[in-house]
Amino acid sequence: MRQAVGRAVQVNGRSVYVEESGTGPEWVVFEAGQGLGRTCWDPVLPLLTDRGRLVAYDRAGFGRSGRTAVQLGIDDMAADLVAMVEAVVPGPFVLVAHSMGGLVARRAVERLGPRLQGLLLLDPTPEGAPVYDTFDQTAAKVDRAMGVTQALVRSRSLARLVSGNVRRVFPADTYATMLAEDFVPAGIAQTRKEFKAVAAAIPQLRAEPPVLPACPTLLLSAYRPVKGRGKQHAVIAEHQRRWVQTLPDGRFEKVDSGHFIQAEQPGIVADRVGHLLDQAPGRRVWSA
Repeated sequence: MRQAVGRAVQVNGRSVYVEESGTGPEWVVFEAGQGLGRTCWDPVLPLLTDRGRLVAYDRAGFGRSGRTAVQLGIDDMAADLVAMVEAVVPGPFVLVAHSMGGLVARRAVERLGPRLQGLLLLDPTPEGAPVYDTFDQTAAKVDRAMGVTQALVRSRSLARLVSGNVRRVFPADTYATMLAEDFVPAGIAQTRKEFKAVAAAIPQLRAEPPVLPACPTLLLSAYRPVKGRGKQHAVIAEHQRRWVQTLPDGRFEKVDSGHFIQAEQPGIVADRVGHLLDQAPGRRVWSA
């Protein structure tokens, strides 16, 4: 099993577990997608250790972070991200966020201000996408299914079965940690809470979209859809493209990958992080 060492950081009356690695004057912060934590960035981090200081963490309720008795919203998660950055990162940084983590990151943009040097989003679903039109109904169905999963993962063999999509793309030692920390009843319970948080946030996000990031922003869109969801996948990709077109300094790029781009194409993610670090004032601009 992986042997990374981290520390607990207090944020807004909660405790989040933070791992730091890498060397250099530049900083990169990683925000995981729904149901996962710091370990989902394991394939990418070794490729950036010579480039700067790297910060990956578990949101409250996940992994090694403190458990939460209350239902946290997307704004709460964004506030925790901001507080964690203020406690750990001393200067400008690039923020990398996967999937639902993109909503968290975007809600944090305004409070992060000019310290945010660049934003890299991995296959997020913009709030305007039609998949969210009836998301409250979807969330209710998913919650019922996950309630069953929460009971099933008490069995380690069944936990391996339900986490097969993760096992297939992440390194064995990373997956072993995910299995031990995330695919357990408490981890599934927290994933259910986050699913409800997204459902609750969508109407507000649609009525009052988050402030657009002023920093260079790159959205990587997964090219390969889940089997049977090709049409929905294409619609989401088009909404990703449209959102990027509203940005003052944005770029959209399709990647030959499934949803876990950081696991399937870590080299591309690391390269694009480096590119964003190179967008600091006085450095080069987007290349073709």
